[in-house]
Amino acid sequence: MTTASIAPSATTVLGARVRDGGVSFALWAPRASRVELVLVAEDRTQANRDLTRGDDGVWTGHVAGIGAGQRYGYRVHGEWDPKQGARFNPARLLLDPYARAITGGVDYNGPILDHAPGSPEVPDRTDSLLAVPLSVVVADTPPPEPIAAPVPQDRTSVYEVHVGGYTRLHPLVPEHLRGTFAGLGYPAVTDHLRSLGVTSVELLPVQHFISEPFLVGRGLTNYWGYNTLGFFAPHAAYCSVGTQGEQVTEFKEMVTALHRAGIEVILDVVYNHTGEGGHTGPTLAFRGIDHRGYYRLTDDQVDDYDVTGCGNSLDTSNPGVLRLVLDSLRYWVTELGVDGFRFDLATTLIRDHRHHVDHDHPLLAAIAEDPVLAGAKIIAEPWDVGPYGYQVGAFGAGWSEWNDAFRNTVRDFWRGHTHGVRELATRLTGSADLFEASGRDASASINFITAHDGFTLRDLVSYDGKHNEANGEHNADGADDNRSWNCGHEGETDDPGVKALRHRQARNLMATLLLAAGTPMITAGDELGRTQQGNNNAYCQDSPLSWVHWDTAEDWADLSSLTTQLLALRADSPLFRATRFRHSEPILDARGTPSGRKNLAWFGGGPDELAEADWSDGGRRTLGLYLADDTPDRDHDEAYLVWFHAGPDPVEVELPGGPWAKSYTVQAHTGELGELPDEQLDAGRRLTLPGRIVVLLRVG
Repeated sequence: MTTASIAPSATTVLGARVRDGGVSFALWAPRASRVELVLVAEDRTQANRDLTRGDDGVWTGHVAGIGAGQRYGYRVHGEWDPKQGARFNPARLLLDPYARAITGGVDYNGPILDHAPGSPEVPDRTDSLLAVPLSVVVADTPPPEPIAAPVPQDRTSVYEVHVGGYTRLHPLVPEHLRGTFAGLGYPAVTDHLRSLGVTSVELLPVQHFISEPFLVGRGLTNYWGYNTLGFFAPHAAYCSVGTQGEQVTEFKEMVTALHRAGIEVILDVVYNHTGEGGHTGPTLAFRGIDHRGYYRLTDDQVDDYDVTGCGNSLDTSNPGVLRLVLDSLRYWVTELGVDGFRFDLATTLIRDHRHHVDHDHPLLAAIAEDPVLAGAKIIAEPWDVGPYGYQVGAFGAGWSEWNDAFRNTVRDFWRGHTHGVRELATRLTGSADLFEASGRDASASINFITAHDGFTLRDLVSYDGKHNEANGEHNADGADDNRSWNCGHEGETDDPGVKALRHRQARNLMATLLLAAGTPMITAGDELGRTQQGNNNAYCQDSPLSWVHWDTAEDWADLSSLTTQLLALRADSPLFRATRFRHSEPILDARGTPSGRKNLAWFGGGPDELAEADWSDGGRRTLGLYLADDTPDRDHDEAYLVWFHAGPDPVEVELPGGPWAKSYTVQAHTGELGELPDEQLDAGRRLTLPGRIVVLLRVG
């Protein structure tokens, strides 16, 4: 066994713990020759103490007379041989990977590289003490209140939220709380979430993160937070009162507030890489503790093996790194009270020591078997940028997955760039082609139209192309494949016809999301008409460009009202929360013989179900979805017919009669007031669908 593959003993408690009249420290650094604990005083003077190495590669020590709030770091000694992945440099003061709070920022002009500027092979021996953040000792305190009623997966509706940007402009949140954990837990905010009807907030990264040097050089910051430095520490800048451990308390209070409102807290976690970037980036923690142990390196050990596009990739094939990830997950559940995780670039986490994707990876087994994580929601972003990185549908039992096939298909359908309706039907019914073979149901598909990465919903219907000039990359960054349509004018306009069409298209997209089988995810502010002015990669825009503007709520009340209505429908109706895949099974009557109805059927405008020729019609833009309970009594079961019509012109359809229904009533639609009849409609009647509309009919 190599020293780098030595894992900490299962009984070893890593990090800093207040106990026995002082603090116990433990750091896993199996290839180090010496480790110094550095206690840092308020005036930045330091007191160094040598730690003792154990057989499991963990260095330990106990310091009496100190406690919570103590700032500290490590100096790790060892060989300097960058060509062999050894970059030990005790001049670098390093964060504790298990630090539960982090204070201070990075001086990007200071000595934060482990090597001389411009000379990666030559170590820089200048002390980095004054240029780096510090770890903070945090005492154990009670966890937040748990949610009274955990939300089953099939009842889940996800709301993707940026903690800072969501409340920065909220008029009812006190100014000193805006953009903080306390702001997100403020009553005016939790009331909005509850009234909207979402069950779970998915927070963009809140584990402590930093900005990349190239962004700081442009006067920008990493706004989204996908640049983690502390896997146990709530992001200090999101705390309203301090950074000496107060961020832990405030995070817990936010979780309690959301739980009291009946809302789950899911974290977007970034374990695939760290904020240290490539080997020419800053050395702040992991690289200085064990570069070859924490990071994937090329076969010749010379360079980082990067499958994340962020300069490095964490090596979970190393047992010690795997332990770090699992300990972090357990900590956020047991101590900080969160209800689930969305794993950014999850494919990176299941690569083996040869960098191959391994669906028998120990991480998957450990998560599946861990009793602490058993009740947590586990969501994958099922891709990375490495070989065979696209793994949508492959994560298996216990996992939900972001489904970009749903996003692409629905966007294409409503902008008129689709070849028929066959794939739309597959996506509307939960994407069985992706998830059924692994024994999962439709709720494993996390359906979304927009996310933090890309256009907002309003921009999706307002821009044909990206407008990312503010990012400082000459509009070269961000996706070019947006599948958007500006409705006839690029950007904002006062043209009433264009504005009306944009509202209609936004309603169509939202309705399709919320009426489809699967778990819907809404991007925060989409229901309010949030715009980023065409920027589809606002990761570096901590500014009004990215923040939620609450003053748009009145102008977009049509969209927020529809969103609330359809979320309530999902909550009330099991038909829109499929716990299994429907395959047009016949519904039997009370005598056990086929009734002539099915639990799922497709119509194209005539009285009969779609024929194969209809499915092969590449020009088809109208699809009717019939859903019914598997009960024999049509008078007492629940059934709906949903029409999706993306054509620009009205179309006349026949409402199926016979065994399917006796009557129909319009329950919701995405058109204008008065465009659809209010009265009960007899089965067999012909109904005119206005152009570009979703119509939800309740079957009687």
